Amino acid sequence: MYPNDGFRELERQECLRLLAQVPVGRIVHTRQALPAVLPVNFCLDGDGAVLLRTSAASELVRAVDGVVVAFEADEVDAAAHAGWSVVVTGSANVVTDPAEHARLVRTGPRSWVPSPEEVFIRIAPELVTGRELVGGRSLYGVDLTH
Repeated sequence: MYPNDGFRELERQECLRLLAQVPVGRIVHTRQALPAVLPVNFCLDGDGAVLLRTSAASELVRAVDGVVVAFEADEVDAAAHAGWSVVVTGSANVVTDPAEHARLVRTGPRSWVPSPEEVFIRIAPELVTGRELVGGRSLYGVDLTH
């Protein structure tokens, strides 16, 4: 977050509440020493961790397991110049515990592209930040709709 940029900063719980309302976000990781962004469907676990479900053989699993990543989701109304954006930054790990995996099969996200062998990736919510622009007005009172 950048202070004094005209957006309202969101508290952690508000960020998690907003994240739970959207089905798709973007995972940001490093690929061949460059930033990579991949849209994914997800859900939140009870502790606020971001959960992804993907093929065990996917390149994503190898790229993010055990490293710090960012995850971003948002909702934007371009006509009203309004919306929010939330970023979760933390360690990503493949869920290896059999009991935890079984629980996530029942309660976790469903893959939009199912594969024969799937794994869950958990992103720990170590840093959760968000910002919002409401009704086309910045915190400075500037009307952005004209």
